Amino acid sequence: MLKIWKNDSKNTNLEEKENFVVNSWIELTEPTIKEIDTVVEKTGVDRDLIVKMLDDEELPRVEVSDNATLVAIDTPYLKAKNNKHEYKTYPLGIIIAKSNYIITVSPKKNRVLSGFKKNKIKDFRTAKKTRFLIQIFLETAFFYLKDLSEVNDDIRRKEKVLKKSTENKDLIDLLDIEKTLVYFITSLKANEKVLEKISKRTIITLYDSDLDLLEDAMIENQQAIEMSGIYKDILSSVESTYETIVSNNLNIIMKFLAGITIVMSIPTIISSFLGMNVPLGSLGTGEYSFMLIVIYSCLVSLLVAWLLKIKNML
Repeated sequence: MLKIWKNDSKNTNLEEKENFVVNSWIELTEPTIKEIDTVVEKTGVDRDLIVKMLDDEELPRVEVSDNATLVAIDTPYLKAKNNKHEYKTYPLGIIIAKSNYIITVSPKKNRVLSGFKKNKIKDFRTAKKTRFLIQIFLETAFFYLKDLSEVNDDIRRKEKVLKKSTENKDLIDLLDIEKTLVYFITSLKANEKVLEKISKRTIITLYDSDLDLLEDAMIENQQAIEMSGIYKDILSSVESTYETIVSNNLNIIMKFLAGITIVMSIPTIISSFLGMNVPLGSLGTGEYSFMLIVIYSCLVSLLVAWLLKIKNML
């Protein structure tokens, strides 16, 4: 998909254009070969800069060519939503062309750019390319923080479930959450390195009016890194706790079964002794011998069960 955006004459609202206009924003989302060729022809940027950003595994970095500068970052992506959140990260490329165009390239529809198209971003101007770039970083950090809040809610919900059930499915769900946090931490740290490169002013021209905005973006990104780390530690603690609980429950069951085995074996032992081919006197010939042996065996079993119970072995 190819779309061209530019602020109106009053620099207030964003308008979609049919033709390429200087100082406009060119949005490429899952572009076709024809759309890529059109953008390359009209803006003069290297084709490779666009094509590289269509790889889902492209890493955050800064790349400078003769006619454009590419800033690649990782953005959070809601992969699926079926009673739970499954996140991954996908690359977003921002190309600042020397021909006075700014181009965004994404292999998937990107939530980060939605606020710009809906005129919800304060002081957004397509002509102010450096500010636009920093604002994208801010929006990216905002979505990371928003998604991390959802992840934290998922952890809390899963804790409540695990208090009642420790099925494999519930533990696998915890693993999925942990994978999300690993994706986030890795991507956020890579984005941080890109921000640090930009802050050195050696790659992209920074204006004094944009320095505060850049500092805000770095702070928000750092906050997202810290939150991801905290939630990962919490999740590791939850997993460790419930692994211990599962193991402890198994030990309790095994202890109970061992105690029951001991108690139930007593009547067998007594009957085995009394069943030997030896004279038992009146005990073996009396009218109530069988009943007395049963009662005696039960009393001994109950006594042993009581002793095991007070020693917390049953």
